[in-house]
Amino acid sequence: MKRRVKALTVVLAICLITVFIRCQSNETPIQQLVVVVNGDSIEMVFVKGGTFMMGCTDEQGCDCEDNEKPARKESVSDFYIGKYEVTQRLWRAVMDTDSILPFNGGCGDCPMENVSWKNAQEFIGRLNAMTGKTFRLPTEAEWEYAARGGHKSKHYKYSGSNQVSEVAWYVGNSSGGQYGEAGTTRPVGLKKSNELGLYDMSGNVWEWCGDLYTKEYKQGGKSIHPGWPFEGTYLFFRRILRGGSWGGTAKGCRVSYIDYDIENYSDEYGGFRLVMEPESIK
Repeated sequence: MKRRVKALTVVLAICLITVFIRCQSNETPIQQLVVVVNGDSIEMVFVKGGTFMMGCTDEQGCDCEDNEKPARKESVSDFYIGKYEVTQRLWRAVMDTDSILPFNGGCGDCPMENVSWKNAQEFIGRLNAMTGKTFRLPTEAEWEYAARGGHKSKHYKYSGSNQVSEVAWYVGNSSGGQYGEAGTTRPVGLKKSNELGLYDMSGNVWEWCGDLYTKEYKQGGKSIHPGWPFEGTYLFFRRILRGGSWGGTAKGCRVSYIDYDIENYSDEYGGFRLVMEPESIK
């Protein structure tokens, strides 16, 4: 196989732009950061840490899976999270390669998909080296806290609404119209945002979390950071996926719904979103 070796001329204009947005006059500002990498912007939204009920809370209805039960109290510290899922354009800006091709190719503003957990880690490693910042995948608790709207949560079933079509691209609305008959991903940010100003936390693509899915999780246990391998001869580890996708049902778009897959699996339904440590802005 021929490898294309390119001398990377990385002209990093890393702008940390602090923008204060007031959604309503009586609300505290939302602090946002913009990091520019090779001409593409990463918009990060500050999430004030707090304590919340994670899992099958009342608004999730009667169709919770066993691994969502029981609802439990969790706490997270302050963090930044991507306003949007990582797009194809951002992927190209960082990776500068066609080694992974999205199924819905040529849509720069669509989420990057066909990405395994390990692919996402490679992307993050390169991004951190380029920027000097500390990006990573969200923990499962961080993801759900942000999807629920953080300290501004209005306790919706989906991320930002009780009506799935208001906030999510899923199997019920991802085909037809100006995009043609076949279902596929959509450009990020077209649906309504949630309480924190985050888009597509429900639907569009499943989003990898850093956590491992343990054997006990099926009985209402927790995800963990050292991992749990498959039984038998498999050497792969199972990682958490959250948020649902354009090809899935509304049930998968609920903020407490949990899926998982092995670290090196990828398909047209899976992508990711970035988290950044607050210390990175210093």
